[in-house]
Amino acid sequence: MPSSVPLVDLSPWFAGTSEGRAEVAGRIDQALRESGFLLVTGHGVPDELRHRTRELAREFFALPEDVKQRYAVTVGGRGWLPPGVEANGYAEGTETPPDLKESYSAGADTRTGVAEVDGFWFQPNVWPHEVPGLGEAATEYMRRMRALADHLLEIFAAALGLAQSHFTRHTGHPTYTFNINWYPPMTHVGPPAPDQFRIGPHTDFGTVTVLDRQAGVGGLQVCTADGEWADAPFHPEAFTVNIGDLMARWTGDRWRSTRHRVLPRPRRHPTKTSCR
Repeated sequence: MPSSVPLVDLSPWFAGTSEGRAEVAGRIDQALRESGFLLVTGHGVPDELRHRTRELAREFFALPEDVKQRYAVTVGGRGWLPPGVEANGYAEGTETPPDLKESYSAGADTRTGVAEVDGFWFQPNVWPHEVPGLGEAATEYMRRMRALADHLLEIFAAALGLAQSHFTRHTGHPTYTFNINWYPPMTHVGPPAPDQFRIGPHTDFGTVTVLDRQAGVGGLQVCTADGEWADAPFHPEAFTVNIGDLMARWTGDRWRSTRHRVLPRPRRHPTKTSCR
């Protein structure tokens, strides 16, 4: 059965020819109508930066818990999100066990001068002194990913027959977030409770999400148009991209904001389960 998550090479868009740009925009329109998810290559983000950010993050998550606790925050804060503080299933109004993960959270920190806004959306990023270089690498990574997100929004506009700046004219001061997720081994967290996941079923709420997945881990599933959970494909050079509820609403639901989840452990054999 072919994957419901297509692979799109962005190189023709960046090459700048009208034919290449039209082809990329058309493929992305089809992907977001049918799946809401796609893989993108030709994005221009250096592999070395991706690998360095991941390796430095691993050093942080390997620190003793009492050291990580110095950077502990709750959801919405900047720093370490310990095990048990987040349950994504609640986003759908469903009471679920906490997600089986830890995260390090950062994001936009260019303040507006409005205390009520800055206090939540533009908190200063905090980086662990115990892992020199993580802050520098992650900040550069965020800069490159922010630029890629804007390029994707330009492609989205073209795919909808709109002016290229239709979305990006509103993203000069975005409230983006950046989460580094660590999924501890099951030997560390123990057997999952009923309906417990690495990340519980949910849709994203914003415009566009760009996910850099680790090779060989698996577990990400998306809800297909037929209402079945399907394993998301992986490509070592690709980012996984999906849209959120806001972008779907902006398109009059032409594009899908698709439910997704991360299984506690990859399945050994494919089985069909409903996600409706």
